[in-house]
Amino acid sequence: MTTRDYQTKSALRVFLSYFRPHWKLFLMDLCCAFLISIIDLAFPYVSRMCMERLLPERLYTTFFLIMGIFLALYFLRALLQYVVCYWGHTFGIRVEADIRRDLFTHIQTLSFGFYDKNRTGHLMSRMTGELFDITELAHHGPEDLFISLVTVIGAIAIMFTIHWQLALVVMILIPIFIIVTALNRRSMMAASRGVKQTMAVINADIESSLSGMRTAKAFSNEGAEASKFNRSNEQFKTSKRNFHKAMGRFTASMEFFMCVLPLAVITVGGVYIMRGEMNYVDLITFSLYISTFINPMRKMANFNELFANGFAGLHRFIELMSIEPDLQDKPDAVDLTDVKGEITVENVSFAYERDETEVLHHVNLHVKAGETIAVVGPSGGGKSTLCNLIPRFYDVTEGCVSIDGHDVRDVTQRSLRRSVGVVQQDVFLFAASIMENIRYGRPDATVDEVIAAARRAEIYDDIMAMPDGFNTYVGERGSLLSGGQKQRISIARIFLKNPPVLILDEATSALDSVTESKIQHAFGELAQGRTTLIIAHRLSTVRAANRILVVRDGVITEEGAHEELMAKNGGYAQLYNTQNLHG
Repeated sequence: MTTRDYQTKSALRVFLSYFRPHWKLFLMDLCCAFLISIIDLAFPYVSRMCMERLLPERLYTTFFLIMGIFLALYFLRALLQYVVCYWGHTFGIRVEADIRRDLFTHIQTLSFGFYDKNRTGHLMSRMTGELFDITELAHHGPEDLFISLVTVIGAIAIMFTIHWQLALVVMILIPIFIIVTALNRRSMMAASRGVKQTMAVINADIESSLSGMRTAKAFSNEGAEASKFNRSNEQFKTSKRNFHKAMGRFTASMEFFMCVLPLAVITVGGVYIMRGEMNYVDLITFSLYISTFINPMRKMANFNELFANGFAGLHRFIELMSIEPDLQDKPDAVDLTDVKGEITVENVSFAYERDETEVLHHVNLHVKAGETIAVVGPSGGGKSTLCNLIPRFYDVTEGCVSIDGHDVRDVTQRSLRRSVGVVQQDVFLFAASIMENIRYGRPDATVDEVIAAARRAEIYDDIMAMPDGFNTYVGERGSLLSGGQKQRISIARIFLKNPPVLILDEATSALDSVTESKIQHAFGELAQGRTTLIIAHRLSTVRAANRILVVRDGVITEEGAHEELMAKNGGYAQLYNTQNLHG
């Protein structure tokens, strides 16, 4: 389904659309559930026949034969119950897997702006716990509702053939039960949504606390973190309390009904026996049928909790799936091929939010193919923002960014980002082996190509000194490696990717001076024949660039080679002299 479908279709239609690929399993589950209900309905009716005819007429052989048949039927019922339990849960898991796949695929289409505003813990909650509730509803919901309806309707129909007046009493009580459950369902759904929203916040807080545990220990702030956790935990208890109050009201009214129903049958049935309008066998049969459908009635009641939790999760799933990606390929977008690397930034202004202050103001820049440009300036001036517009991590607010004359908004994002390699200051490594992390630059690369990339990034010797070499596990976010090692692995990825346009965002900031000089030599080799933009704070590392741009307060204030800018004795010269003085 498209994002538009999630925006316009009802939650029920969205939910049922995930049943379609697995309809055979679903049908098998319902068929087995139907047969279980038939067996349950047959026993009281046959028991009545035994008590009215077989036993009084001493037809003992027939009696024991029927009991033997029912023993076999109950064995069959056990097998059917196994099918319902195993394959029913399998069906639910497949539905959950499909929903999670679609959710993850959709989340991948969302822009950097989405991740700037949403915490990882929130998204994790939506992809795990909330989807489990949808799974439970997918499996148990239709099955429990179907079994309950078949059993209750079948039992009432049979009871009408036995004694219609007493059956009518049962019929009057059931709608009362349905009305009570319907009234309680709304409050349970509202409370369940509150629980899920609170759980998402708690998960986000826990994820943040675990990620920052080293920082907490370094500052001896475990107590502060424990206090934050306790506050979140108290919010969880409050939200659960409201849900359990709603569930308690529901359960209490349901249990009262379950007790009143057999009491009403025995009381009214007793009156009919006193009048001679009913016999004991029929009353016993009625009692058996009441016992038969009390369990389905409980399932119908439990269905309300399933429905409340499942649809609360479903609504939050649809809410996320309904978000339109900020950045989308145009219908007529073309692949960017044979990239030379000429970059044009024309009258570009940019703000992260439409109503916020602009980060860039009417910036103009032309980079020739194969040229190396250094971008320097104070923190917060807009250096990284300018470079992030080239691979279209964000869309310009005004103006346009072009590569080889193609507006980046007119080409597919996939082909654009294949052509632009980015080494960021904040290095992210996956919790996997070094081999897998380097190969992320080009998943189909051979082992020899990975090794060659590691050599060029000056990380090969470090890797071979590790116990498992390229199979060494790097830990969560690369926690088992040094900052310099992490950065060089990220650089090896780019060597492997070998893009025509290269953006180095403080790519050597975590390296010591000896390793940095080696990497600078490797970058010099990598930059040959490709367009390179280097964002740097250490001005000594960018002297060899063809041009240096000074970006301050969202505009390019100076532009030229190192010697030219030093001769101007402007902002660049001041920065350079200050760094050399402190150095």
